[in-house]
Amino acid sequence: MDIPDRFDPARIDDVSWPAFSFITETTFVGESEPHRHQKAQLLYVISGVLTMRAAGGVWTVPPNCALWIPGGTAHSGRVCGHVRIGNLYVDAKLTGGLQDECGILFVQPFLRELIFRLEPRPDSPDIAPERLNRLVGVLLDELRVAPLEPIHLPMPADRRLQRLTEAMIAEPGLRFTIDEWGARVGASNRTLSRLFQRETGMSFLRWRQQLHIGVALQRLAAGQLVTVIAGDLGYESVSAFIAMFRRMLGTTPTRYFSDQMPASQHRLEITADWRTEPGERDGGDVAKGSASNLVPFRREPN
Repeated sequence: MDIPDRFDPARIDDVSWPAFSFITETTFVGESEPHRHQKAQLLYVISGVLTMRAAGGVWTVPPNCALWIPGGTAHSGRVCGHVRIGNLYVDAKLTGGLQDECGILFVQPFLRELIFRLEPRPDSPDIAPERLNRLVGVLLDELRVAPLEPIHLPMPADRRLQRLTEAMIAEPGLRFTIDEWGARVGASNRTLSRLFQRETGMSFLRWRQQLHIGVALQRLAAGQLVTVIAGDLGYESVSAFIAMFRRMLGTTPTRYFSDQMPASQHRLEITADWRTEPGERDGGDVAKGSASNLVPFRREPN
């Protein structure tokens, strides 16, 4: 058995198993160092919320979902509070026909059990090679049919949009309109609107709503009150924030983490209806016991 006892990113590509997993758990606030490996990775969030930077975007992964990371993709993660994660690694030679870009998928019960079964345990015998190959074959079949959902925050390449989006990420409660942002970054409303659509595939308003959803999931996972989150994000009322959250995630903030629906039913109901929330104006929506087997995290100062 050549799988290390502790999670060591430097040794991941040395493991000869076609697929294997580690279940990790931590309570932490911080982020991992950027790293990459040739094996593809599926980051399955069992509980809590994980935010990842990968493939030119920011991905907020809620419970019962997973982020697929193709082999060779640089990525780093952020934890805010308590999380339990299933880290599944798949030999790059076996990923033909699987998604070749990052994406969030919903982990149905059978796929979840396969992830758990492929975790090496010192107190149980190794899986026979023939059985392991059969399990991996079924795993690949499940990954091929797993539904992917575009719930990430794409990051633009244009330097003006980079200044704008990084400022919004740093202060998500900023309520500047697109005209006001244009004056700050040296571009017209029309230019920014065209660039947002071209470089992120979404409008300025939708991008900001996606940002707010990611921030809200992090803070809800850390136990913050909905009223505090709504106020910090600049919403004029809690009801306006809840309406936006419900439209994008199909449930209310207070129920999101307590929902016990099976993963097969736990679908984000993201619609194409991006109408303005009640109370919105000026073209904008009114307004997060550590484990030793994790990628080393940079702890944030108190």
